[in-house]
Amino acid sequence: MRIAFVPIDNRPVCYNLAVDIAAIDKDIEFFIPPREFLGSLTKNADIEKIYEWFKNLPEVDKVILSLDTIAYGGLIPSRRSCDTEAQIKDRVLKFRSEWVKKKAKVLAFSSIMRISNNNYNEEEKEYWNKYGTRIFEYSYNTHKCSLGNLGSPIQNLIPKGILNDYIATRQRNFNINKMYLEWQKLGFFDELIFSKDDCAEYGFNVKEAKELARNGAKVITGADEIPISLLSRAIEKPMSVNLLFTEESSKHLVSNYEDVSIENSVKNQLKLVNVEIKEDADITLIINNFKDHQGEIVMKRPTELFSGEIILPEKPYMIADVRNANGADNNFVEKILPQINLNNFYGYSGWNTSANTLGTLICAAKIKFNANRYDDNAFKKVQMIRFLDDWAYQANVRQELTEPCDIKEKMKPYEDKISSILGIKINNDYVYPWKRLFEVEVKDALG
Repeated sequence: MRIAFVPIDNRPVCYNLAVDIAAIDKDIEFFIPPREFLGSLTKNADIEKIYEWFKNLPEVDKVILSLDTIAYGGLIPSRRSCDTEAQIKDRVLKFRSEWVKKKAKVLAFSSIMRISNNNYNEEEKEYWNKYGTRIFEYSYNTHKCSLGNLGSPIQNLIPKGILNDYIATRQRNFNINKMYLEWQKLGFFDELIFSKDDCAEYGFNVKEAKELARNGAKVITGADEIPISLLSRAIEKPMSVNLLFTEESSKHLVSNYEDVSIENSVKNQLKLVNVEIKEDADITLIINNFKDHQGEIVMKRPTELFSGEIILPEKPYMIADVRNANGADNNFVEKILPQINLNNFYGYSGWNTSANTLGTLICAAKIKFNANRYDDNAFKKVQMIRFLDDWAYQANVRQELTEPCDIKEKMKPYEDKISSILGIKINNDYVYPWKRLFEVEVKDALG
């Protein structure tokens, strides 16, 4: 199968992880733009170069398309861009004419613009550092009061020019999303997903999601993982799972940055990729969920770590570690590592939000399960990176750091442990692609 893939941006979990997962099946011929064409934290994607790359692609079977990349230059630029609606529409129409010519199945996704509840503008417009929390409160209260028909007094604390700019940017992006939905009804997409992340109970983003859904759109909580989930959906062979929650009585609780229970988050991710849930299943999906609230290691929000006993099944299994948002549960990992048997192990993940973890975990497992020409080294590489990133770095080494620095020696004990479990030699370097602690890139993975 030949698959073209346009990522959200150049982060390792958006770019490298897609490449590495696709490599698990040697029968997947994977086409992705050069990484330097993609956007970063401070740079927009080079849309014209991506267009030329796309135009010159050979014949492919499926196209996985991050619409934010070709419309705005990436997920973060979609919140910052000052381009007009007409400019954006013309840009995307240019791409549409090319994918129509290719006659490939197009599986696309577009984000519903998030509203973060803080005064941190690293990924937002400049004014977010002063007015982000107030804009969030305005959005929340305006939607809550009669579905947005009543105003919120907080608006008087936001300069009129800033509020008008924010509302205009939202409306522009919403209009573009409504245009995509009309295109789907006309047959220009074989699958179209709208994503919502950093959700609260109320807000303009929630209101927009409901309006899109009423008009027939598929809306799912998540963001960064959705292109990889669409890669999973592109694998049309069947797979089934049964669910095992480590905290069965708490599966109704809601994860951080999401607006559905962890149980429904799991079910939504499985439904998106056409994986059936049944008792006598191909693979057991083990979910290490939280008891009363999800922890967040970086934000120093602790939660009760896993304290029970876990016996990994003899049949195939995969593990979603979502007790924390972004970072492994150390107690849980220490209990599972000695038990891992590579013959029935289909993957581990514990990065960022619950949806991020689930979407990418399920994709790797589905490709391994259905591989025509399975590449064991490629699968081990994916698992090695997940354990070293999600467990070693995020849950441990990162907690000792105040700024990016050389962590090669700090990571060595964890490398040794993972090396013995996976049966591979590990000789990594570690870099910070966005020059911040939030994400680390594991380089020279199987050196």
